[in-house]
Amino acid sequence: MAGVLAILVLAVAWRAARLTEAEGQAPLAPTRPRHENAPPYVSIINALPDPVLVIAAHEPDDLTGRRFVMVNDAARDLLRIQFDAGLLVTAIRDPQVLEAVDEALFGGMDSQAVYEMGGAQARVLKAFAKPLGEAPDGSRLALLVLRDETDIRRAERTRADFLANASHELRTPLASLSGFIETLRGHARTDEGAREKFLTIMSTQAERMARLIDDLLSLSRIELNEHIAPQGETDLALAVMDVVDALGPLARERGVTLTPCMPARGEAVVSGDRDQIVQVVQNLVDNALKYSPRDGSVAIALVSGLTAEAAAAPLRPRSARLSLLTPDHGPDLYAALRVTDSGVGLKREHLPRLTERFYRVEGQKSGERSGTGLGLAIVKHIMNRHRGGLVVESVEGEGATFSAYFPLVPGSLAMPEAPAPAAVTKPS
Repeated sequence: MAGVLAILVLAVAWRAARLTEAEGQAPLAPTRPRHENAPPYVSIINALPDPVLVIAAHEPDDLTGRRFVMVNDAARDLLRIQFDAGLLVTAIRDPQVLEAVDEALFGGMDSQAVYEMGGAQARVLKAFAKPLGEAPDGSRLALLVLRDETDIRRAERTRADFLANASHELRTPLASLSGFIETLRGHARTDEGAREKFLTIMSTQAERMARLIDDLLSLSRIELNEHIAPQGETDLALAVMDVVDALGPLARERGVTLTPCMPARGEAVVSGDRDQIVQVVQNLVDNALKYSPRDGSVAIALVSGLTAEAAAAPLRPRSARLSLLTPDHGPDLYAALRVTDSGVGLKREHLPRLTERFYRVEGQKSGERSGTGLGLAIVKHIMNRHRGGLVVESVEGEGATFSAYFPLVPGSLAMPEAPAPAAVTKPS
């Protein structure tokens, strides 16, 4: 650590000399310094994996006088810094971090703070501030290092949430199983009719527990890596058709028609993890099947080459509509998957809570529409990891539409305005 500090002091002296020479001239251009023309220790600082900033200030009372005079590449990427130097508050506005920097600058002591970055992909960082003494121009210097602890915090929270949610949701089926086992051991031991009835109920409860555990584990795995964008490319049209083929037998059993409308192969290639994208499609289509009546239909449309605004635009003027997830930033074009059921629709008051864990609307807690309440929560977290968006709109009595839009791979072809319908899966 002492060696790194020595290198930083040399770097700050070099940086201060550059700033002195530039005094009175035009502001620094928003470009990164050319490493080939910089001293060797600048390359060393840029090679550090943690974001590093050197802060300079003259007076404790001048709250706007804290400036960063050197940043490494990791800090530029994390804080989206474009200039070689500038006001610290333009990069970091967290009061606790700024207070830690002041303690290092004017208190001469090491300080720490937790820095929680907002946005769709929230991150938690530990900020370490350390005094560096005085610069040649008399200003006080401090070193600010940011260490990403998102994975650690997510793991802790996920473990706590998993235990709390699992214990709460599994309590009812476990109590039911225990009661039926006790009954079968008692007066129903020789009652063949009661035994068959109770065993059927016990099997249903055991299947429910298995689904709960599978969904909880899936959600936990997704949340752990939610802040890390997935690698790879997937043809969304092919993924959707795979799901339609897989759910065809279930649709026929329920008497529901699946009506896909897909673009040509290669016109909706998106960035992402294929398995998770398939999970999004499957959850949305399966949810639509649950709410569509017999002889109803589920429309599955895929539209490519849309801007974020067009992908999230309302489809029906009278609908209750809510954006459940909006991407912070991303590419210019998206591919939007829109799944529409022919059910009774959702009331406006239900929309904000649809992606909460274990939230289920009326009719979903038992019977044919029984679910774990985790499907849409999983969809939201997968879409967040893929830097996409999720919108729901509904008209009571006319069904609901869920739109999930994924960022297109740069250079992929846009889909025509009016795609030709694909084959239809009809109920038998």
